[in-house]
Amino acid sequence: MDLRDNEKDVKIFNKEDFADGEVPENTQRKRWKNTNVISSMEFAITGIWTAFKEERNMRKHTLSGVLALILGIALKIQEFEWLFLFLAIFLVFMAELFNSAIENVVDLAADYQFHLRAKRAKDMAAGAVLVISGFAVIVAAFIFLPKIWPTISGMKSELSSNHACAS
Repeated sequence: MDLRDNEKDVKIFNKEDFADGEVPENTQRKRWKNTNVISSMEFAITGIWTAFKEERNMRKHTLSGVLALILGIALKIQEFEWLFLFLAIFLVFMAELFNSAIENVVDLAADYQFHLRAKRAKDMAAGAVLVISGFAVIVAAFIFLPKIWPTISGMKSELSSNHACAS
């Protein structure tokens, strides 16, 4: 994007523009408005794709979600378990999208300078992701541990019996 594109995207209003109580007409703004459902979906998908490309944690959460889905298929989890698994995955994605949006807005508002309030806002948004990620781990433990525990304890007993035979 060159400087001329940036000038088209930003309109600085002065107090005088609002003197009569009316919001000034801005035809440039219309190109950013959602005119129909398709354009709304395009903006939303662009936002998700941008978060995936630019946010390392979004890619990590995506990988974790895909691994959880593969494990769910492999362990043949029940319909009710699928519901909770999808809920946990999508809540983490949603929290990460909100976190990324908040971080971007805070950076813009703080002019990319350090401010304690900006740091607090970003820390709180990251904390929300941590909380919902904790929920996802608990859901995964409830779903997957009962299914893999017999295999794990079978390996332990097999290892201990092999060790006893060797003695």
